[in-house]
Amino acid sequence: MKKILVTGGLGFIGSHTVVELQQAGYEVVIIDNLYNSKIEVLESIIAITGVKPSYSNIDLRNKIAVEDFFKNNTIEGVIHFAASKAVGESVKHPLLYYENNISTLVYLLKEMKKHKLSNFIFSSSCTVYGQADELPITENAPTKPAESPYGNTKQIGEEIIKESCKANGLKAIALRYFNPIGAHETALIGELPLGVPQNLIPFVTQTAAGIREELSVFGDDYPTKDGTAVRDYIHVVDLAKAHIAALERLLKNNNKKDFEVFNVGTGTGSSVLEVIQAFEKVSKTKLNYKIVGRRAGDITSAYADTTLAKVELGWETEKTLDEALLAAWQWQLKQ
Repeated sequence: MKKILVTGGLGFIGSHTVVELQQAGYEVVIIDNLYNSKIEVLESIIAITGVKPSYSNIDLRNKIAVEDFFKNNTIEGVIHFAASKAVGESVKHPLLYYENNISTLVYLLKEMKKHKLSNFIFSSSCTVYGQADELPITENAPTKPAESPYGNTKQIGEEIIKESCKANGLKAIALRYFNPIGAHETALIGELPLGVPQNLIPFVTQTAAGIREELSVFGDDYPTKDGTAVRDYIHVVDLAKAHIAALERLLKNNNKKDFEVFNVGTGTGSSVLEVIQAFEKVSKTKLNYKIVGRRAGDITSAYADTTLAKVELGWETEKTLDEALLAAWQWQLKQ
């Protein structure tokens, strides 16, 4: 069994990826400092898979702790999720984001170089494209100046990894996520934002559950079919499976370059109002929402061209928007 390190493995995407890794026969070691996650997620992973992953509570900003971890663990690859991820928060606290998202990446890559480890998967984001000139967005689309410190850390992160691949014999894949939503079919793991949700779907489910009074729809004057912003919403389980496909590409030396980039989305754009209508249909719940002004930094439309991932990784989404929304709602009800 190959041992894989998953940083941020108790978070939303990380926990679903740990489940898929274990079900695919990998041994998993999780690092998570519980800054934006809960230790109870570990028990949920065990309940789903019947396997207890190894877990270390390490803050990756602690360089000595990272060095000690690599001294004491032999691993075959790293999937790196651990990072701060809220656009709005990053604007208010840019230094926190640069420290948490950049210095931690550097410490990980230094240890991988020292221990001659070469398989690295990076949790990147479609924010690197900004408002793309053409839709759907291919991997060849130019990256635009970032709209936020968060987006900038993803661009800088990719550059750091690319340079490390050139200089240090690293093999890496950056997966550029579109909008992950949903939850595991067991409703044992899902998206659990601490405090007020920064993303649409947790706000939708919390409003439907009566936790939030109403949902704000930011802008209805975009040049889209109904005036609301369009995004590509991908089921988190499909996204987790993309990491397995990327990891196996590296482990089998099937990569064509030392640094590769893949879009991970559905290839379909859905407007905010379409998402609300779909949620009301699957949950049989009327949603209290109102249209408010646009939010600073929001782009009009983004959805992926996923051809490259299909051809090179043999991966494509299997689950629908309705399935993702229903899973998110079942997870919310369980809370």
